[in-house]
Parts: sequence; structure tokens; C-alpha cells
Amino acid sequence: MVYVCVFKPTLELKDGRIKGNVDAELVLHAMVEYANYDKAVIVSGDGDFYCLVQYFLKQNKLKKVLVPNQASYSSLLDRLSTPENNILDFVNNLRRKLEYKNKSK
Repeated sequence: MVYVCVFKPTLELKDGRIKGNVDAELVLHAMVEYANYDKAVIVSGDGDFYCLVQYFLKQNKLKKVLVPNQASYSSLLDRLSTPENNILDFVNNLRRKLEYKNKSK
């Protein structure tokens, strides 16, 4: 299994916050590379991706939507997730699988 991460340049705002609008780029990249992967994993909780997630579901091209923050994500995504497809997962729930464990102790 091969995973490809695509990174985008960000901007630092005057107040020190980091801004990186990736919505359009993620959708464009997902469609440009559509034929080159079996299933997509979308990492976002943004409802702007509702139509992309819906399309991928209809095409059987979606593996998961991985939501970074379970406390703050769009309820639009809940409309697409059913017990049958179980497409939503949350980073909060994956902590034990993802956290670094120092084996030297």
C-alpha cells in the first residue's frame, strides 16, 4: 500500500496565525489523480468537501474521511456516514495507534 501526502505552501498572517486554504487544491488534485489510486483518504472535517466525499462514495472510491478534531467538524459529513459505510474516523480515536512510544524506557 502506498500513501502520497501533498503539501501546500502556507501564509503567516499579521497576527501570527498560519493560513493555508487547501479546499480547491485538494479537490483539484483528487480529481487530477483520480485514475491513479484505488481509494482516497480525505483528512478534513470541513463541510466544503461534502460534494467530493459524496461523489467518491457514489464511485466507490472513498476509504475514509479522517477528521482531525472530533469536537469541531461539519455536521454535513455526518449525513454521508452510515453504519454500512462507516466512512468517518477521528484522530482523537486513533491516539493509541498513532502516538509515539519510547521503547528505550
